[in-house]
Amino acid sequence: MSDIHGDEILGKAYDSKLMKRLLQYVKPYKKYVILAIFLNILVAALGPLRPYLTKIAVDDYISAKDWNGLIVISIILLASLTFQATVQYFLTYFTELMGQKIIYDLRVQIFSHVQKLALRFFDRTPIGRIVTRVTNDVESLNEMFSSGIVAVFSDIFVIIWIFVFMFSLSWNLALVTLSIIPILFYATFLFRKKVRETYRDVRYHLARLNSYMQEHVTGINIVQNFVKEEEELKKFSSINSDYRNANIKSVFYYAVFFPFVELLSSITIGLIIWYGGGEVIQKHLTIGVLFAFLQYTEMFWRPVRDLSEKYNILQTAMASSERIFKLLDDKTFVKNPENPIILTNIKGEIEFKNVWFAYNPEEYVLKDISFKINPGETVAIVGATGAGKTSIINILTRFYDIQKGSIKIDGIDIRDIDKHNLRKFISVVLQDVFLFSGTIKSNISLGSQEISDEKIIEAAKIVGAHDFISKLPNGYDEEVKEKGATLSVGQKQLISFARALAFNPQILILDEATSSIDTETEILIQNAIEKLLKGRTSIVIAHRLSTIQNADKILVMHKGELREIGTHQELLAKRGIYYKLYQLQYKDQEVIKTTFDK
Repeated sequence: MSDIHGDEILGKAYDSKLMKRLLQYVKPYKKYVILAIFLNILVAALGPLRPYLTKIAVDDYISAKDWNGLIVISIILLASLTFQATVQYFLTYFTELMGQKIIYDLRVQIFSHVQKLALRFFDRTPIGRIVTRVTNDVESLNEMFSSGIVAVFSDIFVIIWIFVFMFSLSWNLALVTLSIIPILFYATFLFRKKVRETYRDVRYHLARLNSYMQEHVTGINIVQNFVKEEEELKKFSSINSDYRNANIKSVFYYAVFFPFVELLSSITIGLIIWYGGGEVIQKHLTIGVLFAFLQYTEMFWRPVRDLSEKYNILQTAMASSERIFKLLDDKTFVKNPENPIILTNIKGEIEFKNVWFAYNPEEYVLKDISFKINPGETVAIVGATGAGKTSIINILTRFYDIQKGSIKIDGIDIRDIDKHNLRKFISVVLQDVFLFSGTIKSNISLGSQEISDEKIIEAAKIVGAHDFISKLPNGYDEEVKEKGATLSVGQKQLISFARALAFNPQILILDEATSSIDTETEILIQNAIEKLLKGRTSIVIAHRLSTIQNADKILVMHKGELREIGTHQELLAKRGIYYKLYQLQYKDQEVIKTTFDK
């Protein structure tokens, strides 16, 4: 049970360091806290006041048969109930308001922090874990801020006020009433211990359930394609069964504890009737005091039960805050220089000089890479899978930092340039296109106010996307479903291409951008590229060598090393790695053509 996405790990039930950090989020809302404390003290006093008023009604007016006095005390009692309800309303409203404001701030901070993290962080962190931090864990804190902490104060104040009233009425009967407290404390201790253990089991099995569900819904096409529905259902049923059993075990302890508390409450009432009744008979106590004590006893056990429930809220909040702060404390950043250079424009000259790069320490995927791309040149990068082609793009855009060497744009080391400023001059079209929920227009502009509708349409026309977009029912305002499910692979690729063009980059990168589209769409893109790349520095990564034959330079990568540089004809003449790659593709195409001819 060490880790299922880190969700079931529990720390202390109460951690002062974590609580101190959590209270930092409360500071901006001090006025709500002060108001809540004041209202808590007030509402906590109003509840125990009622039995005291009842005592006065019984002893002073009912026993004396004072009808007018009884009416007055009844009106006072009704007024106190009305006032308590009003105070309770404002208390609930302001504490919930405070909780929502704190949670809003926390969610914004987490999302902002996640956006700043380097891709290296996302390489090792499941997406489900990050989503859980922003949703489930933050919601657990909301419950603590809005109802947990405040309710704890309220319950404690209620108990204090009950003690004050009880001892003011009869200290000896108060001691008899409280004689059951040691048994309650011991029972509560055992309950907390057992519930903590079962809570860990519940969180563990819930994490397994969520992980399994997410994975198999995402890969549902594989499950259905290989007819694994029954087999996966059995596995899911087993995990679900474990989760159910853990919850039943948890419910068992609640089913034992709360009736036991009720039993203690009944025993306490019995003691009050036995001892207090004897005192009334001996005229050492009035019937009104006895009646008030019975009410106080019933009132006392309610906050006791509530405090037991608040323990679970606090424990959940501590576990959630530990995970949230672990995320917020993660410093996996691509750091900006202290005094970054801000570029207003670039020519597009790119130079790699003795570059070494590794995703993991000492496991270099790029080894001593050196080349230069002149402004406006089109350079292609080819090589087998794992040769290091995409890694070149990752370090050029500073998604990762290199370990050795330097990368320069217009003679300036990119590590001296503000990373956000650098990326404004570079557009990347990836093989795996990602579209956001929204419209086609918003997916091209990404919400940028600098890109007008005219620029969006112009970019779409250049890449040949305008024709199919204009035929859609709502044109550029057509809704894009999750992951662009209603669009073909080729259409999504064209939209991503238009997105890159709309930002008018000085450097354009195509990473396997034509590998997932049909021949007709590829021809469309190739025609657009010829117009597009004029005046721009461009890097094209492609498996189809036929698409990069007109490149000014071709870089041939092999096992992380740059093995050959030259034009298409020059590399063929060398009869090296590029020649072999070209021959393999040419032969494959000949085999396919011969098969279809037959």
